[in-house]
Amino acid sequence: MTMSAKKDAFANIGGWLALNDDDLAEAARVLLIQTEGFVTYGGLAGRDLEAIAQGLTEIIDDDYLRYRIGTNQYIIDRLDAMGVPVVKPAGGHAVFIDAKAWLPHIDPLEYPAQALANRLYEIGGIRGVEIGSLMFGRQPDGSEKPAAMELVRLAIPRRTYTQSHADYMIEAFEQLAAEKDSLRGLKLVKEARLMRHFTCQLQPL
Repeated sequence: MTMSAKKDAFANIGGWLALNDDDLAEAARVLLIQTEGFVTYGGLAGRDLEAIAQGLTEIIDDDYLRYRIGTNQYIIDRLDAMGVPVVKPAGGHAVFIDAKAWLPHIDPLEYPAQALANRLYEIGGIRGVEIGSLMFGRQPDGSEKPAAMELVRLAIPRRTYTQSHADYMIEAFEQLAAEKDSLRGLKLVKEARLMRHFTCQLQPL
């Protein structure tokens, strides 16, 4: 398994790889020495390793988890009541909007999730990320294929937002719901060969 520690483990960098295959683990250790340094410091500063250790201790606190998941559940419940399709059940990291279901008039290869994320930012300065055909549509042979899902991920930073922030997000979606049928897709005009969703350029259709 792999885990990033940059979000729920309260660290600003880092993560880990855990293996149950001794040979594969040894190969990873050798590669680590070549690229990052000895296993004992994992390519990270001591301060970052301490932050991960402290974060892992704190994130298993029941009261913290109840509050974190409860915040996401509140947002999901409010959006669901408005008719915004969301992924259920609520988790502890993010709220996911099903742009494919909410914007069926936008073809998947016109990036409905990206169009939704863009408009949400324009309305309320709320920054989400597309997880759909822009991120996963480009095939190894250069062709384009719709992704299985068209989601907008709204990652909820830990110990950052208040109830009023959650309500503000809901208000932005109320405005978005009123105009969703007029939203149009996007055309890709420039892309990198790899991981294009980070740096590509798009134009509205």
